[in-house]
Amino acid sequence: MPDAAPTPKVKTLPDAQTVTSVKHWDDRLFSFRCTRPRSLRFRSGEFVMIGLMGDNGKPLLRAYSIASPAWDDELEFYSIKVPDGPLTSRLQHIQVGEQIILRPKPVGTLVHDALLPGKRLWFLATGTGIAPFASLMRDPETYEKYESVIMMHTCRKVSELDYGKQLIDTLRDDPLIGEMVEGKLHYYPTTTREPSTLMGRITDNLTSGKVFDDLGIPGPLSPETDRVMVCGSLGFNVDVKAVLEGCNLREGANSDPGEYVVEKAFVGE
Repeated sequence: MPDAAPTPKVKTLPDAQTVTSVKHWDDRLFSFRCTRPRSLRFRSGEFVMIGLMGDNGKPLLRAYSIASPAWDDELEFYSIKVPDGPLTSRLQHIQVGEQIILRPKPVGTLVHDALLPGKRLWFLATGTGIAPFASLMRDPETYEKYESVIMMHTCRKVSELDYGKQLIDTLRDDPLIGEMVEGKLHYYPTTTREPSTLMGRITDNLTSGKVFDDLGIPGPLSPETDRVMVCGSLGFNVDVKAVLEGCNLREGANSDPGEYVVEKAFVGE
């Protein structure tokens, strides 16, 4: 009797999570929340791989920062819509009750452990790069570690700032961190194309000193007092790094903390 054929190995796909809410902020941006795996532990500011099943039967995954804080029972994500983007062209149409794929292995450099102790913490973001800071701004540890926190967020149009503005508005009434936020969190939203109250690129507002004047805080950046987290496009990251290193700030990592850190995993499609 011939030997039985070996049992084929079946690929185990990452856990599917159920979408609990979806909000479209404008024609380019949307956010959604989904269930959180019981086994998932992460530090505010980290990212995971999420996605959908592709037409070829294989998962189509991209890195997304978790926008919700580490204590939240659900997970929140903030995304751009790209008509021909392999993932976002489909992800933007998800509905409540549908499922996404999530690999529960969080990683990332935008975490408190990657920075040396300091007095002021700066969050610098363009577009959906605000997502990891949406997590960190809702984490009590952020306000326990620093005397002040400055959120600089720059987009092309006013409507693209709405996600961040709504989040900031809710923080002061948050039962967990509301009292901690008061007097410590400074919000500086600017646009680069559509006219608004505050305008200009983050790099220009830092080097000119405008942000310090507008917020009434001392400048410039100093390695003795300032710590910085950066999340945006590749070009933005390069430009900001040049400004920070011009102020003698040194880049850090989980294994070697420094004065600033940059997230290199950024969803642009």
